[in-house]
Amino acid sequence: MAIPIKNQNAIAKMRDASAIAATVLYTLNEHVAPGITTYDLDQIGRDLIAKLGARSACYGYQVGSRRFPAYTCLSVNEEVVHGIGSMKRILSDGDIIALDVVVEYDGYIGDNAMTVPVGAISDDRAKLLRVTEEALRLGIAKATVGNRIGDISYAVQTYVEKHGFGVVRDMVGHGVGTSMHEEPQIPNFGRRGKGELIRPGMTLAIEPMVNIGNWRTKTLRDGWTITTVDNSDSAHFEHTVLTTEQGPEILTIPRLDSSPTVHAMTA
Repeated sequence: MAIPIKNQNAIAKMRDASAIAATVLYTLNEHVAPGITTYDLDQIGRDLIAKLGARSACYGYQVGSRRFPAYTCLSVNEEVVHGIGSMKRILSDGDIIALDVVVEYDGYIGDNAMTVPVGAISDDRAKLLRVTEEALRLGIAKATVGNRIGDISYAVQTYVEKHGFGVVRDMVGHGVGTSMHEEPQIPNFGRRGKGELIRPGMTLAIEPMVNIGNWRTKTLRDGWTITTVDNSDSAHFEHTVLTTEQGPEILTIPRLDSSPTVHAMTA
C-alpha cells in the first residue's frame, strides 16, 4: 500500500490536530499525582479534548468486535500501552504512567505520548524514562528525506539496547493522517538502509516502547491492555512528525502560554 504524502492543506490540518493532541497531553500531565485514579485522568482528558473542539480517536476504536472504552490510554508501571482508566487503579508515589492521547480534528489525527513520574521515582525508573525519551529524539533525527524507515528503527534499537533495556517488538510506530494507522509501519528495531524511502510530506508517529526487562509482552483479559511478560516496568514516548526537505518537524507541540511542565522536544 502506498504511503500517503500530505499536501499543504493536509499538513495545515495535521498541525492543528497535532497541536490539540499535544495540548491535551501536557495539560493532562499536570493532573498526575499520588492518589488520583486513572479513571479520573481519563475523564479529565475527555473534557480537555471536547473543550478544544476535537474528539478522542481512541474512544470506540474498533478491532474485530471490540471497541476501546476509554478516551485516552493510561498505562502504569508494567503496562506498556492501551491501559484503560479505572477507578480501581490509584496512582501511588513512585509509579510511572504513560499518557497516550490521540485526537481527531477536522478529519485529521494527532497522536502523542509521554511517560511521567508520579511523585519521586526510583533511579531505575528515572533512567528508563530518560533512555526512552532520548531514543525518540534520536529516532526523529533520522526521519530525514532520503533516509529509510530502517534508519529510524536502528537508531532507536541500538540506543535502547546499549543501556540494557528491551525494545518492544509486538507494537510499532506508523504513519498517521486521516486514519490513526497509515503506512508505513515504523518498528523500533531494524537495520539501517532498509525499509521505505523517506520522502517529503510524510507524517509519522514515531513511538519507542521500552522495557526494563526483556521485550516480550502479553495482552490482559480486557483484550486491550498490553503488559510486559516479566512484569518489568515499561515506558512509551511518541511524537507526530512531518518530513520536510529542511529536516523532520515535530507537529505535536502544545499551544500553551507557559507551563513549567511543558518541554518541546526538538529533533
